[in-house]
Amino acid sequence: MSDVPPVEELTTRDCWALLGTVDLGRLAVVVKGLPDIFPVNFTADHGRVVLHTSSGTKLAAARSAPVAFEADGVSEDGQVWSVVIKGVIEPPRRVDELRDFEEVTVHPALGAHKAYQIRISPDIITGRRFTPVPASYWEGS
Repeated sequence: MSDVPPVEELTTRDCWALLGTVDLGRLAVVVKGLPDIFPVNFTADHGRVVLHTSSGTKLAAARSAPVAFEADGVSEDGQVWSVVIKGVIEPPRRVDELRDFEEVTVHPALGAHKAYQIRISPDIITGRRFTPVPASYWEGS
């Protein structure tokens, strides 16, 4: 197993560039003392992750503690990447009251009304990128 491709640690700039290529991620919060993960549509905007949500479990949990956010993808050259952000949620604002952020576009996949916009302000951002090994690599191991 010495042919394993190296894992590249990404710069903050690389992380933000890659986040700009996808719109589906996962928001991790703590609910009643246990971790929970929600798929979310998002956009990367000026050093923050922006998403729309409705009131409920996700919003309540995100307001009360630090959160983690993760998105990943496959680049055109076949490299797999993953970006993780740990931070806090800026106070949510009603989408219809946000004049300053009208140009921020998030298209939720779920047709339910998303009354609040939340922004994750990152304390930590990390990322990795690597070339996946072919399935044959694991045969006979």
